[in-house]
Amino acid sequence: MSGNEPPSLPAILGVGSVPSRLGSVPGPNGLLVPAMIHAQGAAASFAWEEWTCGVIRNPHTRRAYSRAVTEFFRWLEPHGVQLDAITPGMVGRYLAQHPGSAPTRKLALAALRACFDVLVLRHVLILNPAAAVRGERYQVVEGKTPEASVTQLRNLLASIGTETVLGKRDKAVIATLVYTAARAGAVARLRRKDLIFDGRQWLLRFDHEKNGKSREIPVRFDLQTFLLDYAEAAGVLAGAGDRPLFQTVNGLTGGLTGSPVSGIDVNRLVKRRLAGAGLPTRLSPHSFRVAVITDLLSQGVPLEDVQYLAGHSDPRTTRLYDRRRQAVSRNIVERISV
Repeated sequence: MSGNEPPSLPAILGVGSVPSRLGSVPGPNGLLVPAMIHAQGAAASFAWEEWTCGVIRNPHTRRAYSRAVTEFFRWLEPHGVQLDAITPGMVGRYLAQHPGSAPTRKLALAALRACFDVLVLRHVLILNPAAAVRGERYQVVEGKTPEASVTQLRNLLASIGTETVLGKRDKAVIATLVYTAARAGAVARLRRKDLIFDGRQWLLRFDHEKNGKSREIPVRFDLQTFLLDYAEAAGVLAGAGDRPLFQTVNGLTGGLTGSPVSGIDVNRLVKRRLAGAGLPTRLSPHSFRVAVITDLLSQGVPLEDVQYLAGHSDPRTTRLYDRRRQAVSRNIVERISV
């Protein structure tokens, strides 16, 4: 494909990534469609395109769900089962032999229910065979992300020198992660126009976060210092509004390239700086969110305020980041008299 040629529909939607070995064939608009769906006719293929391209908006969910459903159809193929002959028992037996973890099996069941719902809506199927299948009980009371301590975060920031534009950028990125509790991807997507002075204070606007949220977070003074120091050295403040705020650095010249960092870039620079500071590299940008949420809740900040800062739709999600229970549990076990 030439540089001027527009990307294909599958490339734009991110739904053409399910490999053909999983029983998929080219369908409408070049999209990969499970062979069992394709064999059912045009209405089924239309419903598949509607589900993957119209109903599911998040690209990560789209890939995970389409793969989960395609793998189920692939499991059925050797038995010669047609789409309209799938029963709840088949879905149950598939989940029973599924080698994945409990969360993976729950995702597979959710994907099958959602896909069959659209097929029923489009009159391809009479009933949803996954609707009656019960998922296994799996409750997460605390997240698995390793927590960074306040001392570790202070040491990390203090370890980053600002003699070069690379150091200024990395310090500004990590400080933004810490002092806004934002996700790595959200920080990577920041543009010059998202760093705002409203006449009283500087703000960071996070648009198009997870689940389409948009928030404005006040910039505390030390973060303001790091951001403006970097932005001035990088010439970002004088640039166009859609210019990336945090840019990649040319490894040969040490200068900025003008291209935005990605979420993966942010994770890599965090790992590099953790190693340079002698801190555990098992920590990640998400560990910073855990530390900030736990710290604020420990200070008695209301849960709903912390929830807004973290950008969570449900307070139960915020509670998963709260590691105060670990301290309580340690206090209890230390009192055992054995």
